[in-house]
This record gives sequence, C-alpha cells and structure tokens, in this order.
Amino acid sequence: MKKLFVLFLALGLFCLSAWAVTAQEQAQAPAQQPSADELEKQKTERETNAYRLLDQVIDEAQSLRLVENRVRIQINAADMLWDKNQGRARGLFSMAGEGVAELWRSQANANNNRRQIMPDGNSFTFQGPQGPPNFRNVQLRTELVLSAARHDAALAYQLLAATKPPANVQQPTADGRGPRIQQLSDDNLEQTLLGRVAALDPKLAAQNAEQMLAKGQFPSTMSEVINQLYKQDPDAADKLADKTVKQIQAANILTKTDVAGLVQTMLRPGPRPAVAPSGSSSGTAPSTAASTGPQPVLGQAAYVDLLSTVVDAALKATPAAQNAQRGQQAARRGVTFGTSSQTPQPPTEEQIEQTVARRLLNGLQQTLPMIDQYLPSKAPMVRQKLTEMGMSNNSMANLAQTFSALQGNPTADALLQAAQVAPQQMQSRLYQQAAYKAIDEGDTERARQIANDHLQNNARDVVMQRIDFKEMTKKAEGARIEEIRQTVSRLQTDNEKLDMLIQVAGDVQKTNQKLALQVLEDARQIVNRRATSYEQFEQQLKVAHAFSSIDLSRSFEVLDPAISQLNELLSAAAVLSGFEINMFRDGEMSIQNGNGLTSTINRFGQELAVLAKSDFERSETLAGRFQFAEPRIMTRLSIVQGLLGLKPAGGPRVLFGNAGSSDTIVIRQD
Repeated sequence: MKKLFVLFLALGLFCLSAWAVTAQEQAQAPAQQPSADELEKQKTERETNAYRLLDQVIDEAQSLRLVENRVRIQINAADMLWDKNQGRARGLFSMAGEGVAELWRSQANANNNRRQIMPDGNSFTFQGPQGPPNFRNVQLRTELVLSAARHDAALAYQLLAATKPPANVQQPTADGRGPRIQQLSDDNLEQTLLGRVAALDPKLAAQNAEQMLAKGQFPSTMSEVINQLYKQDPDAADKLADKTVKQIQAANILTKTDVAGLVQTMLRPGPRPAVAPSGSSSGTAPSTAASTGPQPVLGQAAYVDLLSTVVDAALKATPAAQNAQRGQQAARRGVTFGTSSQTPQPPTEEQIEQTVARRLLNGLQQTLPMIDQYLPSKAPMVRQKLTEMGMSNNSMANLAQTFSALQGNPTADALLQAAQVAPQQMQSRLYQQAAYKAIDEGDTERARQIANDHLQNNARDVVMQRIDFKEMTKKAEGARIEEIRQTVSRLQTDNEKLDMLIQVAGDVQKTNQKLALQVLEDARQIVNRRATSYEQFEQQLKVAHAFSSIDLSRSFEVLDPAISQLNELLSAAAVLSGFEINMFRDGEMSIQNGNGLTSTINRFGQELAVLAKSDFERSETLAGRFQFAEPRIMTRLSIVQGLLGLKPAGGPRVLFGNAGSSDTIVIRQD
C-alpha cells in the first residue's frame, strides 16, 4: 500500500511537472497571427475609440479662451473628420477661418491704438513686440489653407480669400520692411497652395496659375501644375507650358525676383521626351509616378527657347564689389553702418537686376550639359562667366550628386560615395552616417575602419561606442545579467547606459524575454527619479517606449509619475507667466508656443498614441490626468491621430521668402 502511494505521488509530480513545462512552452511560443477578420475588427474598434475621443476634444476645446488655441484644434479636428463626416469637417474649417479673421481684426485694432496723430498732421506708429507682421497669425492661416487643400481645392481658395489680413495690418514696421514680409507670406502661401491643389484639381490649379501669370507673377510651383495637368489633359498642359515661356520671354526677367526659382525647376530636368504617334509602343513620355526626381515640363522647342532666354539674362551678371555686397546685405537686414539713423533705402533697379542675374547664372551650373547639347555656341560664354564670377561648377555638381545619393534608404556604399564628393562642411556627417549604416548592416569592422579613416575626436568616439554596443548585443544571448551590468557600469553618462540597455533588451527579447525585462528594469532604475531637465523627461519616454513591446503595464508605470511632475511644472509656469516665461496668456497656455515644456507635453502625447493602439483605456486615462485643459486636449488629439494613422495637419515646413536670405520666414508645421 505504501509503495502504491509512492507510485501515485511520483506519477502526480511527473504530470504536474509536464503540465508546467507545457504551460511555459505555450507562454514562450509566438502568438498566432490574427486573421483578416480579427484585424478588421481591431481597426474598427480603434476608429470607434478615436472618433469618440475626438468628439470629446472638440467639445472641450470650445471652452478655450485663446482664439489661436481653438483655431488649431478646429483645423486638426476637421482634417481628421473629413473622411468620416465631410459636412462637420467643413463647418470646423469655416469656424477656424472665422477665428483667423478675428485674429487679424484684433491685430488691426492694436495697430490703430498704437497709431498717434502728431500736431503737424502726420502719423507715427509705435511698434511693440506684437507688431506686424504677426507670425502667429501667418502660421495659423498657412496651416488652415494647406490643410483644407488636402481635401477640397475650392474650399482652400475660399479660406485663402476669407483670411487675408486687412490693409491696416500691413503697416510698415520701424525699419520699413513690414509690407515686404507680409507680401512675401501672401505670395508664397498662394504659390504653395497652387502646388498642393495641382494634384487634387489640375484644371482649377491651371486656371489660377494663368491668373497669376496675368498679374506678372511667376509661381515656383508652376512646373508641378503643368505636370499634374499633363496626366489629365496633355494638350492643355502643353498650352500652359508654352504660355508660361512666352510670359517669361515677354517680361524683363531681371526685374522679377521670383523668376529664378521657376526657371530652374523648368530647366533642370531637361526637355520632355517626344510622345510617339498614336498606336506606337515606344517614345511615350515617362510616367511621373515612375520617378521621384524632378519631371520634365517643357517640350524641346519651348525648352530651348527658355534656356536661351535665361542664358542671355544670366550673362549680364557682373562681379559685385565687396563694399557694394556689404551694403546690399545690410539693406536687406535693415542695418545701417556708421552713426546714421536714417531708414535704409530699398535696393535700386540695377541692384535687383544684378541679384537676379547672379541667381540665374548660379542655377545654370546644373544645366551645363543641356547648354552643351542645345546651345553649343553659348556654352563657352557661360563657363567663362562662371569663372569670372568665381562660381565653382564642381561644388554645385557635387552637391547635386550628394543629395541624389541620399534619396530613399541609401546603403553604406552609397553614403561613402556621397561623402567623397560632398562639400567639405558635409563630409564628416556623411561619413558618420555611413559608419552607422555599416553597423546596421552588421559589418562592425567596416564601420570601425570608416571611423578611423575619416572621423575625428567626438564624432569618431560616438561611432566607436555604437560599435561596442552592437558587439555587446551579439554576445548578449549567452551573457548573464551580471556581465551586462559590469559593461554598463563602465559607461560614463546616463544616456550611454540607457542606449546600451535598451539596445540589448531589443536584441534579446524574442529569445530571452526574462533577460530583456531584467535589462529594462535596470534602465528603469536610472530614470526612476524626479526629472530636473527636459532631457531626463526624454529618457523616461525612451524607457517607457522600450517596455511597450515586452510589458505594456510597465510603460504606463513609467509615464504616470512624470505626468504628475508635468502638472506641477505647468502650475508653476502659470504663476510665473509674464515674469520669467510667457507660456500663458489670459490664464491659458498657448498650445503651440515652441518652448521646452510644450514640446515635452507633445512628446508624451506621441508616446501615449503608440500605447493606445494596444491599451486605449489606460492611455486615455493617463491623458486625462493632465490637470490643465490645454495639455489634456493636446495629448488626446495625439492619441486620436495615432489611432487613425494620421499625421498632424499642416505637413512640412513652409519657407516665406528666399531660403537663406534675411527676408526668409520659416514656419515648421509638424
């Protein structure tokens, strides 16, 4: 009996052990891929949660006092609602347009209040920090118009007209440059809109382009309009292209500061290939969808005519004396030399013509092969003029080759080749990227060679450190946690330690999840403190993100105390606003203020948007822990965008003016 009992006990223990092993194997086995129906169900659930949360954001935004805050929420909400509820989206776009118009009216009233009438009957305007042009209003108007252009071309043009600033907003500033910058912003927004609308409604874009030509304007996006129209109506596109060339030839292009950008986009790709006769299978113009580079715009005859016109104008360029250049640059910046306090005079007609001629000549460097082919008699004159002006064709060609090599996802070989011909100021960065790419490709020896041969000091040390990280992760599979900790302890900064721990965890999590969790817990201990800088908030976000693919609950545990601290900082900023910082106006935080605290809140919103795809409820709850309405709305809006798979409204940055000049206004919309 006793033996029988022992036998049953042994059998029971064996079964229990077998069950435990089976359970462990099932836990470590890869999750079964969801079916198409399950994926569709998950997508539907995400969208339902997203639109429900968006309704909540729209309702809460109505209580915001600052007009610009309401406008920004309305723009983003309309952009996201368009596919689901176009009528409501149009209403939100219209409300945002009314808000922008209200901001312009407020600015106009402020200008009138600063205008004082002197005893002699003349007026004098006091310009404060909010004087024209008001860049905040310009930015909101740009976001509104370009966001609407993603959906409805006619609506975008309606909003463009409805939000035009009133005349009394365009009063001169103290240096006389107010109207100049305001005109730059208006013209460039209209040109950018023209390019956006071209893909949506090529014929409407063509009509508006012709109206701009009739007013003597030469939009730089004309090439895009012609190419988009060509897909729909080749004959109409050819007519618009010929008309554009004739308008350029009829005008004195040296007096047109906007013509240089347009002619470069029309000349650089070369002429459009001839279309084969109907029924032929060869010789057709290439599809613009087949290439990501600039597309030819003009037929050969129009191309040669335009090229000849531009060459003749560019050959009128003359070297500028050093003092004259200095004076022109000072005039553009509104700076006077000496003790004179007179307002700088605008450039003379001759100075404008020389500026345009030099820009045209500079642009011809990349079209020299076309000049050799189609205008061989003028090619020597262009090269002689380039030499006379000190313009190096090699540097421009190398720069073009560099950017060409960086398209797409370049290999280490492509980056090395680009670095070898790149301008000197770009070479170190390109060699560093080539070394990083070699590491990603698994060739650490080559990365080490690139660093030793081409990089100096800190740049080389950073690459070497990344190589050490990579080699350590190769050994991490067989390493014990004590060995990893010893290696990490030899690193000097918290950022270095976190980067290595996160990289090791990512490399071993599929095969050794226990080790991955141990490593990330070590990373968590580094950031488990009260942040004393924005960098330390970013470190917490990195650790939370690393946990999200292994243990989602720990991601939320990392973020929770950080949001509590952000609430404290926001309360302090509200008290100090107007003294040390200016985040709040009328007791409300500006949603887009460009400071570190606002940027950090945006980063938390982005991370919660990632987590919401796996756990919507906890992400929404954590977003609701922001005590101020403004960061709460910002974070929830990020979650909605993440669930719908959308980017923030606005798109890439917009340049107002010529890039690199003192008149350039850069607005980044992201």
